[in-house]
Amino acid sequence: MQTVESAVRERYAARAKSTEAELCCPADYQSEYLKVIPAEVVERDYGCGDPSRYVREGETVLDLGSGTGKICFIAAQIVGPKGKVIGVDMTDEMLAVARRNAPVVAQRIGYANVDFRKGRIQDLALDLERLDSELKRSPITDAASFLAADELAQDLRCKHPLIASDCIDVVVSNCVLNLVEPKSKRTLFEEIFRVLKKGGRAVISDIVSDEDVPEELQDDPELWSGCISGALTEEKFVAAFEDAGFYGIRILKRDAEPWRTVQGIEFRSVTIEAFKGKEGECFERNQAVIYRGPFKEVLDDDNHRMQRGQRYAVCDKTYNLYHKAPYQDSFEFVDPIIEVPPTEAKPFDCSRTSLRHPKETKGQAYDATTEGNNKCCDGGSCG
Repeated sequence: MQTVESAVRERYAARAKSTEAELCCPADYQSEYLKVIPAEVVERDYGCGDPSRYVREGETVLDLGSGTGKICFIAAQIVGPKGKVIGVDMTDEMLAVARRNAPVVAQRIGYANVDFRKGRIQDLALDLERLDSELKRSPITDAASFLAADELAQDLRCKHPLIASDCIDVVVSNCVLNLVEPKSKRTLFEEIFRVLKKGGRAVISDIVSDEDVPEELQDDPELWSGCISGALTEEKFVAAFEDAGFYGIRILKRDAEPWRTVQGIEFRSVTIEAFKGKEGECFERNQAVIYRGPFKEVLDDDNHRMQRGQRYAVCDKTYNLYHKAPYQDSFEFVDPIIEVPPTEAKPFDCSRTSLRHPKETKGQAYDATTEGNNKCCDGGSCG
């Protein structure tokens, strides 16, 4: 019986040699970055979005299911010579196309910053080429050697990881997560979280469904490799990031029109952004935030519920998180008049949400009296 993974590998191996127009929905890429990429790469790379639009100069980027390397070669130009791009794919034929074109792209842009590695995106610690090399010296011939190979794989994960923990600024992927079988989906999102630096983010373009995919469709390997059977629903896709520990999750792009409709179920492309870094201890430094609106109230990923226009006590960690994307435009920030040094900060109970009295930030003894400014706050004249 053909497995999901073997069906995916066989279909994409074939597509590395010849194109298949309907393998995934078309995506618009920034044309200025395509000019230096050989036609062989562009014509044989499949996706449903363009997560490369959201990477920045100098970043270290990991592309999951990098295929023939189109997203990697686009990202290479955006991150520049001080950045780095790593592509991971399990299909030898796709990797061969990407690797033989990498020197061509490097020559055209003037620097080489792309590295293609063989691995499974749900197991980013295991270097499959290193494992292949070891198994050639000690092939599997019986149960004992099978168990030894399993121990070898675990040893390689620990001592020679394909992608180390906490080393990536942004993980991108283009219509690949839905190709992973259901039992490995949770591990896949956990692996994305593991390799990201604290403060890093994932930007994932993928196919999602508006209803659960029934079992008869899930049992079809052809539909799996065609980005249908493995699609999560829109809400389950977002929940998968939450369950892995991400915060600040938002939909950057959602196609209004479905790519395909099968048995009344709509399948469309979405691009999700999610951040790593809300874990950590909470300390009191007398800071406060005010939610600007427009919603009457909001609930953040740490279950802090805040109403518009009110001053809330937050820990130092939350205060700093709100200063960054994607929150920074949603809050006013109130610093204490007398700063509490980190070394003197006491633990803060982040399980509760409470208002912050102004005297907590000004100081209980604060009794200043000042004259009014002779200009209005917006810079105009009050007279």
